[in-house]
Amino acid sequence: MLIKKIGIDLGTTNSLVYVPKRGIVINEPSVVAVSAMDKKVLAVGIEAKEMLGRTPDTIIAVRPMKDGVIADYKTTAAMLRYYVNKALGGVRLFRPEVMVAVPAGITSTERRAVIDATIAAGAKAAYIIKEPIVAAIGADIPIGSPSGHMIIDIGGGTSEMAVISLGGIVASTSVRIGGNRFDSAIAEFIRRKYNLMIGERTAERIKIDVGSAMHMDEPLEKEVRGRDAITGLPRTIVVKSDDVTEAVQLELEGIIAAVKEVLQRTPPELSSDIIDKGIIMSGGSSQLRNIDQLITRATGVSTYIADEPLLCVAKGTGIALENLESYKRSILAMK
Repeated sequence: MLIKKIGIDLGTTNSLVYVPKRGIVINEPSVVAVSAMDKKVLAVGIEAKEMLGRTPDTIIAVRPMKDGVIADYKTTAAMLRYYVNKALGGVRLFRPEVMVAVPAGITSTERRAVIDATIAAGAKAAYIIKEPIVAAIGADIPIGSPSGHMIIDIGGGTSEMAVISLGGIVASTSVRIGGNRFDSAIAEFIRRKYNLMIGERTAERIKIDVGSAMHMDEPLEKEVRGRDAITGLPRTIVVKSDDVTEAVQLELEGIIAAVKEVLQRTPPELSSDIIDKGIIMSGGSSQLRNIDQLITRATGVSTYIADEPLLCVAKGTGIALENLESYKRSILAMK
């Protein structure tokens, strides 16, 4: 097959690329290192993330995506080009068709920016599809059935909640709360409580290693190194999972309020379907310990985490690409 198709989950924290029949071929951080002098791209993905917080004045490591949308157009186009070339190899006879997953709450201007950046990266055609739809497809939810399904996709920049029936979104909302906000809250909490300054990568490690959405009977502990805010000298402390629970409370309340809002706007027939089937969670940040239990407790609806939650959107994008005709109604815009 000469005309290639690629599905891209263009995330705030990670970008994943899906090639039909090959599966997910790229899963790298959405970070680009550029030269401060001439804005030349020096590194993308894993290599660029290693540079975060460690660069000299001549190099800037940036995240071109913010809150699920493009914050830096030129850098995003360069990052997309890198992923397309890496996924398909250097020599190509034809330009690929690319489908990109975007947050449901995206504006038409933001949508146009994604399409333009994808075309600039070398795509022949760019398709846009809403994240909750592809997250549901990737989580093996039969979205075409005349029955209500609820999905919560918590990514790095945004959390998307949607009730889906007959292949379309019935009620949805998108809040700009995600893993990055969790990381900032953890860093801020540790600075206030322990007078210790830590970087975003350390905050992310704390979240992954000991983080929990609810207080645990047996709290986990982790040794953390940083810079003392008063003396300016390096110092080591022990952080508990309860510290993380306290730090991210406000962000979690924002996510729960959004979930409740969508449930309140859901037609009664579909509400009963959701009670029967439960809520499915996807996205990298849904892996925070006990977050499913917290949502179950807050809504009274059983909540489950999808298999491989981090990969759901990318897998769903690939499946939608392979079956363009079936999912035509779910696709927003193309060029």
